[in-house]
This record gives sequence, structure tokens and C-alpha cells, in this order.
Amino acid sequence: MTLHYQSGFGNHFSTEAEQGALPRNQNAPQKPPLGLYAEQLSGSAFTVSRHDNLRSWQYRLRPSVLHCSQATLVKDHLLRDQFNPDHVLTPPDQLRWNPLPLPTEATDFVSGLVTLAYHSGGATHLYACNQSMTDTFFYNADGDFLIVPQLGRLRFKTEMGVIDAKPSEIVVIQRGIRFQVECLDKEARGYICENQGAPFILPNRGPIGANGLAEERHFLTPVAAYEDRAGDLTLLAKFRGQLWSMAIAHSPLDVVAWHGTYAPYKYDLEDFVPMFSARIDHADPSIFTVLTSPTTSPGTANIDFAIFPERWMVAEETFRPPYYHRNIMSELMGLIYGQYDAKEEGFVPGGASLHNCMSGHGVDQQAFDKATHEDTHQPVRYRKTLAFMFESSDVWQLTDFALNGPLKQAEYLSCWKGLEKHF
Repeated sequence: MTLHYQSGFGNHFSTEAEQGALPRNQNAPQKPPLGLYAEQLSGSAFTVSRHDNLRSWQYRLRPSVLHCSQATLVKDHLLRDQFNPDHVLTPPDQLRWNPLPLPTEATDFVSGLVTLAYHSGGATHLYACNQSMTDTFFYNADGDFLIVPQLGRLRFKTEMGVIDAKPSEIVVIQRGIRFQVECLDKEARGYICENQGAPFILPNRGPIGANGLAEERHFLTPVAAYEDRAGDLTLLAKFRGQLWSMAIAHSPLDVVAWHGTYAPYKYDLEDFVPMFSARIDHADPSIFTVLTSPTTSPGTANIDFAIFPERWMVAEETFRPPYYHRNIMSELMGLIYGQYDAKEEGFVPGGASLHNCMSGHGVDQQAFDKATHEDTHQPVRYRKTLAFMFESSDVWQLTDFALNGPLKQAEYLSCWKGLEKHF
């Protein structure tokens, strides 16, 4: 299947999978075209400012109220968040984890979810799967999913259409939107940032000006598609931190046409335009922000999604890797591919690290020795590398799986062991 996307971020979009399905003059005519049902999906309060209002009108085969059973609680899962916490104490230590193992038994996207950390405005999940969702669908009532594939291509079949994603691309599926995930490769693995705060927006560029960082035109909305399928199907919902199951008799992916400002999108991180120091000193990581979930405190984010892509390093007589630092923001990092310049050993693709509020961090001994002896009058190209950070003004609370499970690297602190006094 060749997919043809619309581009733009925050725009009003419209699409139809059947010609004539989209009403031209009214949102909810008495009799919508083609015998469809009109339904509005709202991602914001009705009365927020026009430029912040998120809503889309859908024209679908059946309204979303239809399902065949009351919701039942699914007890066997490792999803956690502020509504469903683990009662473990998060230490102030620097922490690092190995990748989530690929499943040996048939596991789909939802079954392969496990939570690493959470706070009052979101959560970080990992996924690993080897089977497509066929008769099962899912939506999240608690927040938006920002999905970061690390291994394997996925197809996201959503109410609003189809999105394919590979490692280096991200997909955002907003709160309430129903979807299904197909594996386009034998196995898949990645990260998810669940944003339960204000919706993601593009950061202000300030003195950077009109261009740079993530460009609006590179964000792509789904390709129009719908399913007219009946059967014994299941709808799963994440609601108040728990997983719930409902029987349905038809595919919920039956939206034939829609228009509005509330729809999933994807973005290729390789389109990011890095901005960095051109002479001396190392710029703050905020210069690499792709998306941000703002708070009511100006300049402070519930979650920033920042990346560290391929780039030139040209700063002279400067310690080029990230300097040693402590900060009020909490940093949860992952690696999609390649080698991260501040941690050349131990931080591997699919793994993660966490440096919470005021926990000191920086390069390991090997990276320190390399950075202090290199010829900084020669530019260096960081090739085939892509790391990212979920940075938050709130502390990331660990799950029991993260703190006591098999992925935690017990010897992480030893990477700084050889740093000696040179005074």
C-alpha cells in the first residue's frame, strides 16, 4: 500500500475515503451523506480559545456508542500511571536499563506494553511485539501516546486513517482515538511517552526566528481509510490507569470522512533542523526540542520531547559532549540507533536512562578522556546516531518493574568510578 499523507501541524484538515462522504455546508446535517452518522470527537473543552480548540467531525458507518458488553477489568498487565501507581520509593540515584527483550510467544502491541516511570502529568512505557492486532482495538482515555519506534516498522490503523512508521519516525495518537497496530516486520520494539497534560505543540523559536527545529510542513496526518467489518471483536481501553475490555460487533475504524483539528500525526526525526553552538561552549539540550507539553508556568514544560540527531560539532576549545550538570528538570532518555556521544558504552539502542531532579549526571570516564584530548579546531560529524529525551518539570516515579526488574543495570554508577581529581 502506498500512503499519501497531508502535511502540516495544528491545521484544519479534511479527508474522505469515499467521494461525497464529507458534508459541504453543515457539520451535522439532518441526514449526512451516504447514510453515515455524524459524530464530534473533542480533545479540548468546548469553550477554549479558537486556536487551542481541538475537535474533529467524523462521518462513520456506526456511532461509537455501540458495544455489546459492559467493560470488564483486565488484571494481567504492567501498565501504571498516577491513577494506578506502584507503591515503591524512587531513589535519587542515576539509573539505566537494558532493552526490553523481544517476545518469544505471540504478543501484540497492547499485550507488550510495560510502564517504566510516571508522574502527575504522564508516563513512559516500553513496548515489544511480534504479532499484529487483528480482532482487538485500543484507545487511551488518560492521555496522548507519543510512540517512538526503535526496531521494526508498524502500521497504525486509526479511526482517522492509516499511518506507517519506521524507526526514526514518531507517531502521536491523541486521547480517545481508537486504533489498531499491525507489525510490518517480524518484530518491533520502542518507547511511548504518554502525555496526560496539555497537548503537544511546537516550541516557540524565540531569537532563532522563522525557520529551524521541527517544521510544520513535515508533520503528516493519516491517509483516508475505513473498515466495514463485523464479527466478535474486542475494544480495549486505558481508563484511570487500568486496562478495560469491551465486546463489540463491528470494527470501530469505520470513519469514512472527517474534518477538524484533532487527528493523529507522524513526523520523521531525520527532518529536524538542528541548531547549535557555532564557536564556543555547549548549548542547552532545550535547543533540540521537537514537541512540548506546556504548563501554566511560562517556559516550564510538563514534558519536552527532545532529540539528539546526526549533526556537526564545531565548537572550539570547548568540552563538546554534554557537560556535567544537575537541573530541576528530570531527564528520561532513550536511544533509537547508533551511539550516544556522552555514553559510548552501556547505553544501547532500546535501553533507557533516568537522571531525576538534581541528580548529577554527565559523560562517563571514557567520554571524558576523549573529549578533553581531542583537537577541537577540527569539526566532528556525529553520524548514524539518534537519541531522545522525555524531559519533565515533574519527577519521574519508578514502577516496581523498573526498580526491581531484570532490565535495571546494577553497575551503572561505576561508569563514573574512574573520574579522578586533577587539581
